[in-house]
Amino acid sequence: MTTLTLASITKTYPGKHTPVHALEDVHVAVQAGEFVSLVGPSGCGKSTLFNLVAGLERPDAGHILLEGKEITGQRGLVAYMPQRDALLPWRSVIENAVLATVVHGGDVAAARREAEALLAPFGLAGFADTRPAALSGGMRQRVALLRTVLWHRPVMLLDEPFGALDALTRATLQQWLLQLWTTLDRTILMVTHDIDEALLLSDRIYAFSPRPGRVLLDLTVDLPRPRDFAVTNHPRFLALREQLRRVLIDGQPLP
Repeated sequence: MTTLTLASITKTYPGKHTPVHALEDVHVAVQAGEFVSLVGPSGCGKSTLFNLVAGLERPDAGHILLEGKEITGQRGLVAYMPQRDALLPWRSVIENAVLATVVHGGDVAAARREAEALLAPFGLAGFADTRPAALSGGMRQRVALLRTVLWHRPVMLLDEPFGALDALTRATLQQWLLQLWTTLDRTILMVTHDIDEALLLSDRIYAFSPRPGRVLLDLTVDLPRPRDFAVTNHPRFLALREQLRRVLIDGQPLP
């Protein structure tokens, strides 16, 4: 079953001298329960695409469907984790985790109980009352992801969730997210610049051209699950990596 469909999406912004064409005729389809990554050069419109799906902006052309229903321009229907953790410094871990429920007037007490039960699986046991300034970068990202999970939506958008972290912390959190995703009944769409990260985590990968962003390749990652970092030495992993690299470097679909 297709959970999220982006059909013929085009987006242009007014520029100082000439218009900026961000996306051109983009088609993306994400199946229920899939982990799908978007990869491409900086400025190719990946984050713009997320803003469109989240209803923060509207496309100039095209339609966005969630479980078969038009959601173009509608907010609050997907969970969105932006590039920065965006934690409020005056709120504790728990208070940040339940923020969406507070903002939308939901059952905060129930949300707190759920958040408390998830602290250990998220590696945050003992930090419920800690404020963001006392957390490491990796722990802040875990809090941001917990907040995203607690906003119970069928699709989660993760925009470079580990992009600002050092290599060791990033690798640790990639492995943790792999394990966590197997327990979540969620569809994930992730933006990353890291080909290896996309291959390690994803069921499918969409490769984008330089601006204006167009889909060059819809790649099925036919590697067995469960996965760990040993898969990065698998011949099939190396072949898929080379295929993605060729498409991204050439900026053209494979012949």
